[in-house]
Amino acid sequence: MLFPRSLRYRLIAFLLLAFSLSALVQGGSAYRTALQEADEIFDYHMQQMAFSLQGSVGSGTVSLPLGDQKSYDFMVQVWGLDGVPMFRSPGEALLPQRAVLGFSNLDANGKHFRVFSLQTRYQVVQVAQDLAVRQRMAGQLAFRTIAPIALMLPLLALVVWWVVSHSLEPVAKVRDQLAARAVDDLSPVASEELPAEVKPLVDELNSLLGRVRQAFEAQQHFIADAAHELRSPLAALKLQLQSLQRAPDAPGQALAIGRLASGIERASHLIEQLMALAREQAPGEAQQLAQPLALDQLCKDAVVDISDAAAARQIDLGLTRCDAAQVRGEPQALRMLLRNLLDNAVKYSPEGGRVDVSLLATPDEALLVVEDSGPGIAVAERERVFDRFYRSADAQQASGSGLGLAIVKAIAERHGARLTLGEAAALGGLRVELRLPRIK
Repeated sequence: MLFPRSLRYRLIAFLLLAFSLSALVQGGSAYRTALQEADEIFDYHMQQMAFSLQGSVGSGTVSLPLGDQKSYDFMVQVWGLDGVPMFRSPGEALLPQRAVLGFSNLDANGKHFRVFSLQTRYQVVQVAQDLAVRQRMAGQLAFRTIAPIALMLPLLALVVWWVVSHSLEPVAKVRDQLAARAVDDLSPVASEELPAEVKPLVDELNSLLGRVRQAFEAQQHFIADAAHELRSPLAALKLQLQSLQRAPDAPGQALAIGRLASGIERASHLIEQLMALAREQAPGEAQQLAQPLALDQLCKDAVVDISDAAAARQIDLGLTRCDAAQVRGEPQALRMLLRNLLDNAVKYSPEGGRVDVSLLATPDEALLVVEDSGPGIAVAERERVFDRFYRSADAQQASGSGLGLAIVKAIAERHGARLTLGEAAALGGLRVELRLPRIK
């Protein structure tokens, strides 16, 4: 790994690296600028020196500003027009006899020179300078530019350390809050004074804590409800088993076996309803309802599934209207919703009654209507019947667990549907309306 996982160390390393790169860029820019200015100044100086030397060379003597020569490593050579050397600076002659008039660059003896050549009526004057002199001067200027930054780098490191550490204090406070909590403390974390960069993270953490708290509470409610509701069926099964054991003859045993089987079926149905409710009411993100479904086909299948139970009680169960409607949803959940609605309608309608199912498609939604000829639900109880294990006064005589409409409500909420209860005008019983958004 190039960098440690610590956010503090990463920020400090990146900031110091940014400072260093900035200093290098500034030094490089200063070097290029100084080198360009040095080229202009020294080229002008070389040109003026060549002009001052023209005509001053006689028989091997020349008036040369030796101070400039020594300071800036200028070399001077003078040639006659016939190629005879007339003058050269002290030291080894490095410049070739062939000259390019004006400014030119020359490589000789492993060095790079800047040369200015001037031709007069009687001679050729060459003034040269080693380019290393200019580069050395530009390098010194660049060094003087970045030296203060290099000297200040330790102080900058301390300042960056303090700023980063101070900026990360809110994260440390959140960590301390969470570390000091008990296992069952799922209350939100305080986020009033947090900076804008940290607050969204804490808000999402609080949202997660809220969902976990809901899941924990739902689990507790489920365990409590299951323990409470299963106590009576299990006690009834125990009594029925004892009745079977005490049956004196075969007819008595057969009757006890029938009651025991019916009790087992009711307990199994209750457990199935409890599990379905726990699954549908599980907190968390909404289900991914990406699967398109034909709601009209689900309605037809649900009517077929309940037809045997309706025929056993001589209930006239019919699908009065069924428009084609596409919705997004989870097929098993919607199938359970339809089955529970129809099962309740058949169960609470009197023998020989009637249950009508209709599906109407509008441009924006699909309207499912289930009407029955049962006793209906009083207006004051229409909100409470969606609670778990609640059964209205008119429904006490019918068998059931009081979970059917609670499951229907949970599934409807998961699918973004609206569920309303009313009175069936034609049949006199309950009217259930379910509105689901359609796929356009």
